[in-house]
Amino acid sequence: MKKIVSLSVAAAVMATLSACNSSSDPVVVPPPPPPPPPVVVDATLRVIHASSDAPNVNVLVGGEPVIENLAFGQSSENFDLAPATYNVAVEALLPGDATATVIGPVDLALAEATNYKVFAVGSVAQDTLEPLVVTSDVADLAAGNIRLQVVHAASAAPAVDIHVTAPDAALGAPLDTLDFKEFTGAIDVAAGNYRVRITLPGQDMVVFDSGPLELAAGTDLVVAAINNRFSGDSPVSLLAVTPTGESLDILDANTTASVRVVHNVSDAPAVDVIANDAIKLVEALSFPDFTGYLGVAPDTYNVKVAANANNDVVVIDADLPLEAGAFYSVLAVGSLTENTIEPLVLADMPRRIATEAQVRIVHGSTLAGPVDIYVTATNDISTATPAFAAVPFKADTGYVSLAAGDYVVTVTPAGSKTAAIGPVALSLEANKIYTAIARDGEGLTADVGLILMDDFVQE
Repeated sequence: MKKIVSLSVAAAVMATLSACNSSSDPVVVPPPPPPPPPVVVDATLRVIHASSDAPNVNVLVGGEPVIENLAFGQSSENFDLAPATYNVAVEALLPGDATATVIGPVDLALAEATNYKVFAVGSVAQDTLEPLVVTSDVADLAAGNIRLQVVHAASAAPAVDIHVTAPDAALGAPLDTLDFKEFTGAIDVAAGNYRVRITLPGQDMVVFDSGPLELAAGTDLVVAAINNRFSGDSPVSLLAVTPTGESLDILDANTTASVRVVHNVSDAPAVDVIANDAIKLVEALSFPDFTGYLGVAPDTYNVKVAANANNDVVVIDADLPLEAGAFYSVLAVGSLTENTIEPLVLADMPRRIATEAQVRIVHGSTLAGPVDIYVTATNDISTATPAFAAVPFKADTGYVSLAAGDYVVTVTPAGSKTAAIGPVALSLEANKIYTAIARDGEGLTADVGLILMDDFVQE
């Protein structure tokens, strides 16, 4: 019986299949699935601050800040962005928390699979600040290779030849000749040791020499020549930026350290400054005078300050480390009578900013004790709050950004409204630096006063 049922079911299935395949019924073939949408490769965007007289900046996209407080010689991180048009603006940070739009707003169209490096270049003072958009393709870097793209972003430099060679190779033909705002394509070469030299077009005199650079496999750098903010004679330094926005300064191989010396000991005679018992850096410097900057090779020096009349009388004997590219003011402070003379080393920053005056006040008076410093619009400090309170001997305010204009500076003993120095009326200009050092009176008996430096005395 089971066999008869099974045969009946099989016959029914065969009949059904035969009916479905009859010539009177069309065969329906389903359509193929649609192809997957093409892969959209994002664009990348980073912003590099390369305007040497511009303040720190914010970058706005669509009116919203996406990069804040970007300083000269710095890069933002690298952003991945969908291909589209973005509204971009750059605003300068001014004294008193004010801002001013200095670039844009502009519409920046980002194409698929493209790297965008937007440099802020030019000069604020010369009204030439603008964006420089540098592009390259997104591409994988082959194993064992490095990638370089060179940009001329130094507004103070003319057209130049760029030489990239082995460390000991002759100059040969340049990699490229670039004028301000020009750039090379992205260049892939084998990892190894290289040397970057810059000359004027067709000339052999090198105006920048990186010295040997060891570039490991996988290195991917945008290398921009920017106006030099370091000590030394080269008009440019190099700023190397990675895809993640990390930046590295590459200094000229002959970069010096710059040092100036201030005689701020009111009861001491004229002095000589002697380095390593052999180099007389300064001769016959009297209170309250100071030198200009002296360029010296970066190193650690033994520095002696000795009486000019007899170099065997040494009042300072100290080791002074000087870093390549840095600027220093070295003050002799204290009292000969009290046997307290010592060096006070200050890190200087001589880059001027077109939108502000920069003021630094140094407490160098042994007689004054802790002081309050007032920066006001008038001589009246009766209801004013000190800009800097209880500043101790040998401390300083750092560089303070102020809008150009007229100010009154008054220095009082801490907690007092009785002036020890001032009121001193100051007319401050933008794009200038002002340094004032509070000093003792001559011979520790005259009134305390100020040593005025930088643009207080420069014509």
